[in-house]
Amino acid sequence: MFVDEIVIEVYGGRGGNGMASYRREKYVEHGGPWGGNGGHGGNVVFVGEEGKSTLLELRYRRHIKAKPGVNGMSKGMHGASAEHTYVRVPLGTIVYTEDKSIKIGEILHHDQELIVAHGGKGGRGNIAMATSRNPAPDYAENGDLGQDLKILVELKVLADVGLIGYPSVGKSTLISVVSNARPKIAEYPFTTLQPNLGMVQVGDESFVLADLPGLIENAHQGMGLGIRFLKHIERCRVFLHVLDLTREDPYDDYIKINHELEMYNDTLLERPQIIVANKIDMPDTEEKLKKLQTQIKLPIMVISAQQQKDVDKLLYKIIETLHQSPKIVEEKNNDLIRNYIFKDDEPAFEINLVDNIFELSGDKLKLIFDRTDFTKDEGVKRFARQIRSMGVDEALREKGAKNNDIIRIFGFEFEFIE
Repeated sequence: MFVDEIVIEVYGGRGGNGMASYRREKYVEHGGPWGGNGGHGGNVVFVGEEGKSTLLELRYRRHIKAKPGVNGMSKGMHGASAEHTYVRVPLGTIVYTEDKSIKIGEILHHDQELIVAHGGKGGRGNIAMATSRNPAPDYAENGDLGQDLKILVELKVLADVGLIGYPSVGKSTLISVVSNARPKIAEYPFTTLQPNLGMVQVGDESFVLADLPGLIENAHQGMGLGIRFLKHIERCRVFLHVLDLTREDPYDDYIKINHELEMYNDTLLERPQIIVANKIDMPDTEEKLKKLQTQIKLPIMVISAQQQKDVDKLLYKIIETLHQSPKIVEEKNNDLIRNYIFKDDEPAFEINLVDNIFELSGDKLKLIFDRTDFTKDEGVKRFARQIRSMGVDEALREKGAKNNDIIRIFGFEFEFIE
């Protein structure tokens, strides 16, 4: 089964909690703090795999969770950081946020790694929290939560040359005789239901050839299988446009296929096209070929894929064209899609008045909140000092908060005291 688009959830591992403990040994005066830091949580990492051609594995792994870090221990021992969770994906995999507004990254090379969910940082133990003012703190930090994301994983086949054309024009036969690919071949339309990749060797050189499901008129509007697979040709440097000389009007097929490319993405027409007239071995094709050569101004390679006639000439023509064609390093991003860049310009907190209760929210505030151990009085006092230094008290007064008003922070309620 071919899967080229899927939505999954990924969870970075939580960081381990720091430990608050003290050194208590006989004859050791003022032992001091002795709690170690927690280990970092694991990342969820996608890794490029040349041998893969589908995202089918992700269909059965809709929730991918990395392991948490180990908590810190006494005697100053730090917890171990968790191992990362690696997921093998095909080359050409692109990862977006679920709404496709942010592009997280893409994988173009074998063993290339892409972190799709970062693990949380380990919390500090009370050894690390000690200061000159407080040399023996009675609190430690909790580990940070890992990233929790819903992501859209999309596959665009990576190939140097893409076979395009109507169904049953001989694309699958051609790729089967020039490469090690073995696609399904039958005498009815749409036998190719998924892209097939084959490595073609020509002397000392080679290239990757992709056999794509046949296009038909109005494919860009969803007719046939075209709309689902048109995206796979976006990364091909050269198009091999296969025309069937036994069809009623090969030139009309040529015009319609190019129109579908233009309607989907007009920049595709800028790619080099090699026109291939196939099935010259069939009767009554000579006249159609002569007419086609007058209608299409580009050179036409004439072959019989079934009998492997003049296929070698076609392969050398492809190599020559590839030498003249620049590599497509990265797709042109849609205006609505932006690359993910961390920006530290978000407000530290927000205040909303709900039912006479002041509710505080915000990512930076949440980070401080999650790191706080509320079972320790010292930890609560430190949290109060931290949010005061962020300007929370002044902002509450500006919003109209008075003595004994209720302040709610992520489910916890506190009294505002002047």
